[in-house]
Amino acid sequence: MTSYPQAPRRTGVPREVIRWLQSLDLSFCPKNFRRDLCNGYIAAEIFYWYYPEDITLHSYENGTSLATKLSNWSQLEKFLLKRSLNISKELIDGTMHCKPGAAELILQDIYVMLTNKRIKTVQDNEVDFTDWYYQEGLPMVARSTATKSVKSNITLSEILAEPDLNINKQKIQALMELHVQHRQQERILDPKRFNVKPTMGERAIRLPPSSEQTEDDDNLSKRSSSSTSSTSDIRSKTSVQFKEIKVKQADRSFVLSSVSSLASSLS
Repeated sequence: MTSYPQAPRRTGVPREVIRWLQSLDLSFCPKNFRRDLCNGYIAAEIFYWYYPEDITLHSYENGTSLATKLSNWSQLEKFLLKRSLNISKELIDGTMHCKPGAAELILQDIYVMLTNKRIKTVQDNEVDFTDWYYQEGLPMVARSTATKSVKSNITLSEILAEPDLNINKQKIQALMELHVQHRQQERILDPKRFNVKPTMGERAIRLPPSSEQTEDDDNLSKRSSSSTSSTSDIRSKTSVQFKEIKVKQADRSFVLSSVSSLASSLS
């Protein structure tokens, strides 16, 4: 599956792709790519010029309703599967729901697929159709809040096409996590604005060690190494002889007689 580094920051496609579109003699030349490619009709016309036996244009409708978009793209997905042409589902959904940059990327992908040529902007990385790159260019005061980010990145047609609440919750949760990550980056970049106080470790003054301290450390290391070497030498020697010391003990009979006499006197 081909994926891309990020959505283009400006609306437009490379010049060679526009020349290629003009050479196909389409019913109309797309100007606003996000609007003109969302229903899949232009994509069907492009594939018709290369695979006329597999594409029937009368089954495609050039409309703007969600039902028309779903019908056209479902037919195109069947055609792509039949011809083993790989276009990611995420890229198709982004084009259908007018996500920023998705139409330009799918058009470049179709160009590479049909002409066997390469474009410098097409790379193998992660797809990201959020508006973060637009938000990054704004001052921090003007950037979207969490609710505004969800409203900007999830369109109404996307919810109508996939009414499952669990899937929509997962999309919202992913956007919220992404928003939190961006906020954390902003706090790192501008700690004064968020009143972020430095930690004790950051406040501590770090000075290089003095020459006396380094000498003391060297002496300690030498002493420890010498002590460890001496103990290891002692342990390694097998010729060390140990002398047994004998201790004289008192007579047990005398002790027992004294104990018995004491007990009789007490009784």
